[in-house]
Amino acid sequence: MASLPAPTSAARPWRILILAAAPAQLLDLAGPAEVFSQASRLTGTPLYELEVAVVPGADPRGPTTTSGVRLAAGPSLAALVADRRPLDTLIVAGGEGARTRSHEPALRDAVRRLARRARRVASVCTGAFILAAAGLLDGKRAATHWRWCAKLAQTYPRIAVDPEPIFTREGNLWTSAGVTAGIDLALAMVEEDHGHRIALAVARELVMFLRRPGGQQQFSAALAAQSAAGTDLRDLVAWIADNLHKPLTVEALAERARMSPRQFARVFVRELGTTPGKLVDRLRVEAARRRLEESPKGLAAVAASCGFGSEETMRRAFVRHLGTSPGAYRDRFRRPAARRRASHQPEVRA
Repeated sequence: MASLPAPTSAARPWRILILAAAPAQLLDLAGPAEVFSQASRLTGTPLYELEVAVVPGADPRGPTTTSGVRLAAGPSLAALVADRRPLDTLIVAGGEGARTRSHEPALRDAVRRLARRARRVASVCTGAFILAAAGLLDGKRAATHWRWCAKLAQTYPRIAVDPEPIFTREGNLWTSAGVTAGIDLALAMVEEDHGHRIALAVARELVMFLRRPGGQQQFSAALAAQSAAGTDLRDLVAWIADNLHKPLTVEALAERARMSPRQFARVFVRELGTTPGKLVDRLRVEAARRRLEESPKGLAAVAASCGFGSEETMRRAFVRHLGTSPGAYRDRFRRPAARRRASHQPEVRA
């Protein structure tokens, strides 16, 4: 492929430090690193200067990644903090080490000090636990792997953990959902730094969406339920997530599962730990959140498409699950493109 024209903003390479605590998730490191390196390769210009550092555990001979692939540790935390070169972006990767070692004072303090010097700070997957331990996510909306959202929210109640988006951004602070979502986050950074054309070229080279459709909704409540369910209910949960606009009564679901309503309700609670009605309610709220963020449609249309039946029913569900109304949620979390589209048409507000 021919090189793209170098962006005029590329006065010097921007230094990006990807930091992880061993054992790290290999894709959390390699995914973003490949995005930034491809941007330089495709333009024929050193847009980014990449550095990867894996902080070893108590046993330096132990695994550096959860896959068993060994990586060189790189500079020590003390050396990284002492390095006074300009630091553009700090990315903290996830993995088992991020979840189990985030409390380590040396790691927490080094991240806090490095973050003060960086233009922007990000986490990939469970790297959010390290940013949280450093106090960098307090009062912020943050994402992490869908499996660990509840744990992050429970451990750090001052964080507004959002299980829906692929990545979030608040000012100079970025957080991504699980594993491959770090690639989405890095592509967004390249687009911000050097424009749509270069980011799109990188996405094509990696056979990726520049902007992945939807969020991680299908990986949060629905996938968690499917993971917990036995064979009899796993396919049904997937079907529910795809058919939220339909009447999903216990009787209708029981018929689809080929059980009596009484047996179905009993098996459902035993396998999933919740009632059919509560799971449907939660899935509808998650679907509505995504539409409110991305679509300019009015609240009545969103309520109908998600199976609520009325705006008032949707409002009560939002207050019950999120402590806010759909209108207030849209005001806070609607994405810029949806705001621009909505400005050209009237919208009913709650």
